[in-house]
Amino acid sequence: MKVVVISGSPRKNANTQIVMKYVFEYTKSKNQDTKLINLSDGQIEYYRGPDIEYNEKTKSAANDIMNADVWLIGSPIYNSFFSSALKNLFEYVNYKKTPGKVAGITILAAGDIGFINVQTLITQLMSYFRIITNPKAVFLTTKSIKENSITDEDAKTRLREMVDGTLEIASKFH
Repeated sequence: MKVVVISGSPRKNANTQIVMKYVFEYTKSKNQDTKLINLSDGQIEYYRGPDIEYNEKTKSAANDIMNADVWLIGSPIYNSFFSSALKNLFEYVNYKKTPGKVAGITILAAGDIGFINVQTLITQLMSYFRIITNPKAVFLTTKSIKENSITDEDAKTRLREMVDGTLEIASKFH
């Protein structure tokens, strides 16, 4: 199976990228054909329409998403929504090439609020692409992260379980 891990925060020192790099490393240990799209790298261009020529990093990210069987998506909560950078990334994705793929979701926030709302919004976006979404999302707060690493062992366990569960769902379809 092809897996893409998406870190949906555009911030340079994003906590989301710390979490999703952990997810990437764990997933890669289970499935070698795993790629990471890290929006903190700042190389994905803003979508300006279908007739524009975009840079290689942007085109490659879109192709990696469309070619993957599994999407592991991580997003911060910004103003009660997932990041606009994450939404921008999905503007490049052709919904005709995505039915039957499987997604797992991780959501990171500063406090214990808004998780279900953002999970619902991301799940609605996945529904547009006809993606089967693992209903067991992982909700984490920034308290789980210290000095650029996940320090909460329960958080790590829940992330691994989300990956394992999502890969298990996908294995039934591929």
